[in-house]
Amino acid sequence: MLVFYSLGLFFALVPTSTNAATQLSITFNEKASHARAGILTLQKWYNHATGLWDSTNWWNSGNALTVLADFAALDHSIDQVVQHVFENTFVQAQKSSLRNATLRIMTANTIESYVWPSYPPGNATPAVGSPSFLNDFYDDEGWWALAWLKVYDLTKDPRYLQAAIAIFEDMKTGWGATCGGMWWNKQHTYTGAIENELFLTVAAQLANRAVNKQDYLQWALKEWEWFQGTGMINAEYNINNGVDFDTCENDGGTVWTYNQGVILGGLVELNEAAPDESYLAMAEKIAIAAIENLSDSNGILHEPCEPDCGADGPQFKGIFMRNLQILQLAVPNDRFESFINNNADSIWLNDRGNGDQLGLIWSGPFVKADASTQSSACDALVAALT
Repeated sequence: MLVFYSLGLFFALVPTSTNAATQLSITFNEKASHARAGILTLQKWYNHATGLWDSTNWWNSGNALTVLADFAALDHSIDQVVQHVFENTFVQAQKSSLRNATLRIMTANTIESYVWPSYPPGNATPAVGSPSFLNDFYDDEGWWALAWLKVYDLTKDPRYLQAAIAIFEDMKTGWGATCGGMWWNKQHTYTGAIENELFLTVAAQLANRAVNKQDYLQWALKEWEWFQGTGMINAEYNINNGVDFDTCENDGGTVWTYNQGVILGGLVELNEAAPDESYLAMAEKIAIAAIENLSDSNGILHEPCEPDCGADGPQFKGIFMRNLQILQLAVPNDRFESFINNNADSIWLNDRGNGDQLGLIWSGPFVKADASTQSSACDALVAALT
């Protein structure tokens, strides 16, 4: 059971200095204090005027909101804080100005991000704001849908469920790419794993929460049938980045950690909506393959782009850990539990800077932090609590 702390007791529990040489193990109560410290530091980047987290991009803020809700489900001492953030972000983030507008260009092996007005030549001025949390990227929409579904689970406020339903309705317009499945963006430049995994996950979550269950379930089943048929899940059970338009097969692109993660949560939700042992069996294979192929000799997770992951890559590992924890709750596995705990411990011992800032490389050393690295690391710290 998680122990909830008052602010005074909490700060008394946070160690002033910690390192791998002096601390051989981290207790559960200490893990709780670490997660809370990381969350409080994350909130230093929160901008009440925009409803977003400074130092990172639009879709990353959706993930910051998600980890905040995940932690709030465990520690009710921050209820008043998070309720304000939920309500403020719900109103303000939709009005995000041009200075927050991000253009992303994806290929099989790269993701480049540009913030207005520094767009490459030939790209149009973006629309002001993202009303209803919609924009030109179906994966961005999926992240916000999942964030509001998480907030709905916590608050039971129907506004958040309706927001996710409306986002999904727009995501459906991206179905029917050249090779089937979802387009990545509304300019139809790429078909990748991530937007299709998100589409599956949002559909399955709505099947478990909204009316018209069968409609959402059919979309989830349709997506999963297509996804398996592309071969993006390769022979090693790693998921490559997308589909080659010439062959409509796996493009052999980079094996990013978040592509290994989102599918885990999606398959757990699909199994809840329409039980089938094959869903969880496949999820376990994907999780084990990711752990084996994307970790160092000490079992610490790494992104292929490290140490320079641009604006997007720093978010990815936390997404994997969040979804691995979802799978662990559905199918308890000592290997998954150990992996989550070891990574959370390494973050705190080896990748922590002043003021409990958390960096990109979880094995250390700490270099710098922003809201993306912080929220990603917090995903791992929160996963270790459940």
